[in-house]
Amino acid sequence: MDSVQLNNGVKMPVSGFGVFQIEDRSEVARVVYDAISAGYRLLDTAQSYGNEDGVGDGIAAAIGDGLVSRDELFITTKVWLNAAGYDKARSSLDDSLRKLRLEHIDLVLIHQPFGDYYGTYRAMTELYRGGVIGAIGVSNFYPDRLVDMALHNEVVPSVNQIEVNPFNQQIEAEHWNSKYGVQLEAWAPFAEGRNKLFTDPTLLRIGMAHGKTVGQVVLRWLVQRGIVPLAKTTHIERMRENLNIFDFTLTDAEMMSIAGMDLGTSQFFDHRAPDKVEYVNNLH
Repeated sequence: MDSVQLNNGVKMPVSGFGVFQIEDRSEVARVVYDAISAGYRLLDTAQSYGNEDGVGDGIAAAIGDGLVSRDELFITTKVWLNAAGYDKARSSLDDSLRKLRLEHIDLVLIHQPFGDYYGTYRAMTELYRGGVIGAIGVSNFYPDRLVDMALHNEVVPSVNQIEVNPFNQQIEAEHWNSKYGVQLEAWAPFAEGRNKLFTDPTLLRIGMAHGKTVGQVVLRWLVQRGIVPLAKTTHIERMRENLNIFDFTLTDAEMMSIAGMDLGTSQFFDHRAPDKVEYVNNLH
């Protein structure tokens, strides 16, 4: 699989697999094993998903069966709010390493821009400089918070994982992250099917022109924008389909057509809205 080079020189696959909302340990292990078998090398989890142990099981099984070597995988996790601050973050990442059954995590992100995330970032920076983490970054950081982090830390975040889909295209975020050399990753690239994405006439028309599905069109659109998509499915056939996006190219006109779908707003919630800040901070 092709890769993008992060601002610290580390290479990351251009397309990844996420495990959000898959909680049963054995099911997570199976899904991760299938994803690796299908060809995924970038795997994305988080402390708050409650499934790092299952991800670790799936990775260990795939390596044990000779499907892949550890060096071929790029593993990401994220520090949750209940571990915010230097001491808690350090301890939580020790737990993440144990659950994932790894000695090295390729990428660690701050999951939300709340709480003592500067303390969290100091802990991540220390582990990064010690070689325990390959790259560090953030998630759900709006441009103002991203710029603040970039200006006031010696290690500029390598990645910012945010919601990007045809209805929330994040043009301003793309500009500011690019300015500071921060690679964008897209969670919810399909907007979880909101606004009838999978039957959208524009996406269907483009897909028919290339013999591709709507999902493949969306993932290809992100890759052509230089954004790394994170798709999720529990079915190996769909995993293979979601990776089959490198044998066609969207035309400039098709890219412009998709650009016209932008509603400029989250399909889930605004992380800056006070009631949503309360909601996220009360999650455990």
